[in-house]
Amino acid sequence: MPDTALHPLRRTLGKLWAPVPWMLEAAIVLELVLGKYVEGAIIAGLLIFNAALSLFQESRAQATLAALKSRLALSATVRRDGKWVTVPAAGLVPGDIVKLSLGGVVAADVRLTAGEVLLDQSMLTGESIPIEAAAGLQTYAGALVRRGEAVAEVTATGVRTKFGRTAELVRTAHVVGSQQKAVLRVVRNLAVFNGAVIVGLVAYAFLLHMPIAEIIPLGLTAVLASIPVALPATFTLASALGARALAKRGVLPTRLSAVDEAATMDVLCADKTGTLTRNELSVATLHPMPGFDAAHLVVFAALASSDGGQDPVDIAIRASARGKSITDAPRLVTFTAFDPATKRSEATVAGPGGATQRIVKGAFAVVSALAQPSPDAAVAASELEAQGFRVLAVAAGPAAAFKLVGLIALSDPPRADSGALVAELHVLGVRTVMVTGDAPQTAAIVAKAIGLKVAVCPPGSIPDTVHPETFSVFAGVLPEDKYKLVKAFQSGHHTVGMCGDGANDAPALRQAQIGIAVSSATDVAKSAAGMVLTEPGLAGIVAAVKEGRVTFQRIQTYTLNSITKKIVTVLFLIVGLIMTGQAILTPLLMVILLVAGDFLAMSLTTDNVRASPMPNAWHIGTLTMAGVVMGVCLLIFCGAVLAVGKFSMHLQIPALQTLAFVTLVFGSQAVLYAIRDRRYLWGLRPSLWLVISSVADILIASILALGGFGMTVLPVALVAGTLAAAAAFAFLLDVVKLPVFSRLRIA
Repeated sequence: MPDTALHPLRRTLGKLWAPVPWMLEAAIVLELVLGKYVEGAIIAGLLIFNAALSLFQESRAQATLAALKSRLALSATVRRDGKWVTVPAAGLVPGDIVKLSLGGVVAADVRLTAGEVLLDQSMLTGESIPIEAAAGLQTYAGALVRRGEAVAEVTATGVRTKFGRTAELVRTAHVVGSQQKAVLRVVRNLAVFNGAVIVGLVAYAFLLHMPIAEIIPLGLTAVLASIPVALPATFTLASALGARALAKRGVLPTRLSAVDEAATMDVLCADKTGTLTRNELSVATLHPMPGFDAAHLVVFAALASSDGGQDPVDIAIRASARGKSITDAPRLVTFTAFDPATKRSEATVAGPGGATQRIVKGAFAVVSALAQPSPDAAVAASELEAQGFRVLAVAAGPAAAFKLVGLIALSDPPRADSGALVAELHVLGVRTVMVTGDAPQTAAIVAKAIGLKVAVCPPGSIPDTVHPETFSVFAGVLPEDKYKLVKAFQSGHHTVGMCGDGANDAPALRQAQIGIAVSSATDVAKSAAGMVLTEPGLAGIVAAVKEGRVTFQRIQTYTLNSITKKIVTVLFLIVGLIMTGQAILTPLLMVILLVAGDFLAMSLTTDNVRASPMPNAWHIGTLTMAGVVMGVCLLIFCGAVLAVGKFSMHLQIPALQTLAFVTLVFGSQAVLYAIRDRRYLWGLRPSLWLVISSVADILIASILALGGFGMTVLPVALVAGTLAAAAAFAFLLDVVKLPVFSRLRIA
């Protein structure tokens, strides 16, 4: 497999070439041009932090490929110059003759030419039951030889193998997360709106014949006011806090974006084998023939099963027989292991009286042909096979009276909590779809058992326009099919989750917005997934959805708050310029507003919120409209306070600049508390960290204004009166908010 990793420098530069970095970089340049080195350093630090976090998340893809490669065979036994030699697996070429032995990993795609083996191909195909392979059968790199020995011819190596194509899908799988799209849309909307406002602001300043030395700081102040500097960091912080909460509930997010993506997930594609089921064969049904009971059937079958071998059928039968006893239990004399050629295993046993008899276990057609005919058994076997069970027959007795003891139906049973998962997700508005490499009949049994609507997609290529509402079961699918199915759902504007446990699930896990690996998953699946369940069971999936919706509400509130403030601050500069003829905010005051406002408002990531009952979705246009309405209200408040200071109190420009700063800080706090709950502002108690940050924000602004630090001193009565007016404004804004949120369906 070739190394496809990009050079670290190239990846790093890529993180600095995007819309959000462009705005931050522009602000840094302007700060440096004006000699504002401290302010420039603060913004540069945030830019580097965001780039570093993105680089870390991208490294997960390379880790997945490394895990995939570790599952490949390191060496192979190949015939060269008429001799069997062991060579590195990378040295194989098509046409080589290789030997497949017990416990070995198939090193390339091969076609068997001689011998018979039991192959476990679940890592690639998802089949829950190993297959019997004989001459002419094609198998794949990564398959495990459970029993027997065979000779095969290499048909494909490296990237041309089915395993190689799976690795290529993992490498190229990529979906732009809803969080990333949301940030870009917010930046785009603010850039378009505020860009037009800034152009008008500068043009008006020229009309007033302001000196260039004053216009440049005014323009810089407007640019700083329009950039949602802390928005990416807030998304990260909210997701990190959600990840910490999930870790306490047995869910380990490996990509922070997966936390809030869980809030928007409306379709969950779940692998069957090892995910919805336990990935271990068990006896589902015992069907004894007349004259025998279930205990005799399973005990006899256990005597004809290997003890301590790797055959999953024998392991399941012995587990079922454990603890069962019969009064006339025979004693094992000899045992003949399963022979793929005859499709049966045998045992010779001695009864309590010393008489010996023969027990045979194997395929129904083979065993029934050895025993006395039984039409009822044939009907029962057909019914069980039609239901997707693997059916074995057991016969016993002396040679002259060899009778069919009964039938044993084997299946991979669902996990105990799979049904509860499907039901809970349905209540939460998430549709569950089963995807499996197993046969449709087997998949239908499991689907029915866990409460899925049994609508099976017809075999064949998965359509590009398939919808999750059409089918609930996709059977017989390969890794590329699962990957294609996820992409098909995404093209239908669904947020897709994928839950799996094997390497065959890795491409789909990587492509889905939220990939979830169960606790028993392979290292490949865990590396590809965005979340790993660290405890047995599937309860963590529901926990992820609920915690994700809490995280989403916190981020949505911060986003709305940020949109409102960015719109208002730029417009307030125009109002102030019209009202006073000069800039009412300086670059220094703007940087203080960023620190005291944007960064302290990040405490919203800890706030108490109401999780929505249905999947969330980012509607940036709607949020922008709500932000405009809230912003107009805040602009009226700020303009009114500034007008009082200008026309009633006759304050000079330096004092008006301080008043504008204080008004923006206090008014922003009023907006924050009005919009943090979708109902009345007193409906939910704010978190402790939110209260502390609000107090800190108000204290910082008050101390700076009263002490004259970096600004002109204001009277105590004016600062206190502005704070009281802001508190009253919060309740008035709460009245306006309710019909606006209802009309725009912000929930």
